[in-house]
Amino acid sequence: MSTELEQEQVQEQEMQSDTEEPREFPRNDVEKKKSKKVSPLRGLIELIITVAVALALAWGFTNFVAMPYEIPSGSMESTIEIGDRVFSEKVSLYGDGQPQVGDIVTFKDVQSPDRTLIKRVIATEGQTVELINGIVYVDGVALDEDSYTQGRPSYELSGSSITFPYTVPAGCIWVMGDNRTNSKDSRWFGAVPVENVTGIAVFRYWPLNRIGGLD
Repeated sequence: MSTELEQEQVQEQEMQSDTEEPREFPRNDVEKKKSKKVSPLRGLIELIITVAVALALAWGFTNFVAMPYEIPSGSMESTIEIGDRVFSEKVSLYGDGQPQVGDIVTFKDVQSPDRTLIKRVIATEGQTVELINGIVYVDGVALDEDSYTQGRPSYELSGSSITFPYTVPAGCIWVMGDNRTNSKDSRWFGAVPVENVTGIAVFRYWPLNRIGGLD
């Protein structure tokens, strides 16, 4: 009998152990670290650093890589419309880089340096520009510009002191707006010093339905 009672007691102990709730063990150090709350001061410092880095990157991009511009006038229509926003890149001008014929450039206005203009390069230093019967000639060769002027004629501007033929001085470029009948350009203010060029407009990023490269 005693043996049977002992067996029953053992069975009861096993049943009790099976019904016991599992014991909680202390969390390890990693879990404790995860559970720690970030202090408000630390969160503020991290936010300030994030904003500072973002501003530094934006400053570096606009000063050394590309500058965004919003177009306020129609002098480059229909290549670039009023309200379009474009990026004018600076990288290709580093070192001995020079604007090339056909490039669309942004530059400081030779008459109002605090204003930025955008035009197309038609001729570079040493080349001679003439306007004959509404057609542009460079070094005696008529330019085929219909793809970007839409056939608009290129005449001298009334009231301008610029006379033709005009030879572009060293270190300068001759620029004209694609909208030849509504553009004050080198026909008005003469050649533009290359040092005034702030970039080459290569990409339109607004409006979205016209996003893409410029040529």
